[in-house]
Amino acid sequence: MISKSQIKLITSLHQKKYRIKHDLFFVEGTKVIQEFYGAGWEIYALFSTEEIDFVPDGKVTLISEIELKKISALKTPNKALAVFFLPTKKPIENFNFSIALDGIRDPGNMGTIIRLCDWFGVKSLLCSKDTVDCFNPKVLQASMGSLARVEVHYLDLENYFEKNQLPVFGAFMEGNNVYREKLPRKAILLMGNEGKGISAKLETYLSKKISIPQFGVEQQTESLNVAMATSILLSEFHRSTEM
Repeated sequence: MISKSQIKLITSLHQKKYRIKHDLFFVEGTKVIQEFYGAGWEIYALFSTEEIDFVPDGKVTLISEIELKKISALKTPNKALAVFFLPTKKPIENFNFSIALDGIRDPGNMGTIIRLCDWFGVKSLLCSKDTVDCFNPKVLQASMGSLARVEVHYLDLENYFEKNQLPVFGAFMEGNNVYREKLPRKAILLMGNEGKGISAKLETYLSKKISIPQFGVEQQTESLNVAMATSILLSEFHRSTEM
């Protein structure tokens, strides 16, 4: 059985200010929970409608489906919800390849980009401070556990780029055709806001602007979703450097 105070705590974690205040966040679904726990993230408590065998008994509380629905962020709760401690902030490592995000606001896009980083082996995701919080429940839902393996840093990108030594490639509608570019193994790929694109202050730090050409006959689609564009560009960076 779950207490009223526990319900109050978990529902408060839907908001960023309370995640920061309590130093906690939550994830849903047994498989995703197992990914975070297996990756060494410290668990605070787990609430489940069925027996869980991969977490110590003292951390697990069996609850009803009705109780789970009270704390879940999903329309159809997925059997279990776990509360984890927020990770200790780590220094940014200088990986050969990173993605930087300038003001990404949509949780679905953010979660998908985190998942793409995991798929393509990108260890570091550098985010402007106005990018959506990676511990937002909708981001976690879209990332499907990939956040357990990707380091997400929130920082002043302008200050970071001033000191950065790697070439920075920015995604633009009017950039160079990415399929005709020889892309380096060591680089940063900068993706901009869904509506405004890359900000003028960060545009000055770009080594080159690249774009995904449109092949459709009607040419009526205005642009690609930022997560879709990220997937295509990541694929092209990897294809180019493997040749």
